[in-house]
Amino acid sequence: MKLDKNTVAKRYGKAIYELATEKGQAEDVYNELLSLREIFEALPDLGNILSDRRLNLQEKRSLMDELIQNFTGIVYNALEVIFKYGRMYDLLLIIDEYEKRYDDDKGLLLGSVTTAVPLKKEQKDKLATKVAQKFGYETANLQENVDPSIVGGILVETNGRVIDGSLKTQIENLRKKLSK
Repeated sequence: MKLDKNTVAKRYGKAIYELATEKGQAEDVYNELLSLREIFEALPDLGNILSDRRLNLQEKRSLMDELIQNFTGIVYNALEVIFKYGRMYDLLLIIDEYEKRYDDDKGLLLGSVTTAVPLKKEQKDKLATKVAQKFGYETANLQENVDPSIVGGILVETNGRVIDGSLKTQIENLRKKLSK
């Protein structure tokens, strides 16, 4: 039975996080994974290339050796296992899972907020505090997006959950009710 990407990412991310925590290296591993994320975001096809069974193993191994030479311990070993099982295309999802677990343990909620106009700093800070409280976290780090098409209000997305207080959605809902 082939596992889906999210299941694989959760398992690998959890295993890496648990090992890093057990060894007292969670923050070091976190920082190494962030730098690894930058590489894979700059070279979006790298994961697919390293996982493609049709490509020459020696060439992939050479590329992999070049990639992992800058990493140590847990990250190095995790990359070797992920490469061995041909799951390098899942690496960003694995890093996301590790980051989520790390942030959860630190009491930090990551998410995004979309508004029609830019928020002032005090508004963004107040919103971050409210969102953190609503979801049971100490703090929230919200990436701000501006999208005039939402007309007004806010749209908050975090941990797979959405709070849609946009005027656009309210208008669409009203339009649906009136058309019944």
